[in-house]
Amino acid sequence: MDAAPPAEARDRGTSVQGVLVGRRLGLVGSGRMAEALARGVLRARTLPASSITASDPDPARRAAVASLGVRAVESNETVLAASDIVVLAVKPQVLDVVLRGLRPAARPGHLFISIAAGWPIRRLEAALPERSRVIRVMPNTPMQVGRGASALARGNFATAEDMEAARALFGSCGVTVELAEEALDAVTAVSGSGPAYVFFLAECMVEAGVAEGLEPGAALALAAATIEGAGALLGQSRERPEELRRRVTSPGGTTEAAFRELDAGRVRESLVRAIMRAAARSRELAGS
Repeated sequence: MDAAPPAEARDRGTSVQGVLVGRRLGLVGSGRMAEALARGVLRARTLPASSITASDPDPARRAAVASLGVRAVESNETVLAASDIVVLAVKPQVLDVVLRGLRPAARPGHLFISIAAGWPIRRLEAALPERSRVIRVMPNTPMQVGRGASALARGNFATAEDMEAARALFGSCGVTVELAEEALDAVTAVSGSGPAYVFFLAECMVEAGVAEGLEPGAALALAAATIEGAGALLGQSRERPEELRRRVTSPGGTTEAAFRELDAGRVRESLVRAIMRAAARSRELAGS
């Protein structure tokens, strides 16, 4: 079952409709993130299915997005002809080839939104016609259940209205924040890669639970519900995470014993270094 529209999309109401009224959305690439964006937009009624065209060379991916009621085609150029907002949702390693194919079909009225990691705005603008309007977005995989986190950075020629349109689209799938592009490497490390850190924690919780005698299915259900509940509590609380953690950690209790073991293994330092290494790798990819 699809998740309910995120609160931000619900609260904007008519303003979401206003900024996108009459707009036509094109998805170049119909992978899971593009499908998640289409689902969120349709779930929040941000745009009707008739206003969305998606392309992909893979018939299975075209069938997946077509099942949502949107138009699915093989040609990227067809997407550009049918759209004024174009989301570039292909793998970074093929984006250069895709952009070379799109350049002759691009029009001044197009707004290009890229979700490709490692492609800075300067490189996107250089690959597109002069003065193209570009917005770079770093989303994450919880978009697939309407609980994504997306950071948006505006290019040199994109307007405030363009940014509002982009925030309305990605706000249909979760939380959005507007940042300077220089911050996107940190965003990549914290929220872009962040779901993998949480899934790793779940793996550890399940492994330990099974070692202590829990049935694997029960251990997974308990871990998943705990992570989901803790995330919701963190999101809704006015308290900082360290305060919420302190409240669970009774002196001499089980949680304190667990954190003594984590501290002995210098887990905090290792995790912080790991996230910083992810940010450094994002910078390396952007410079390549």
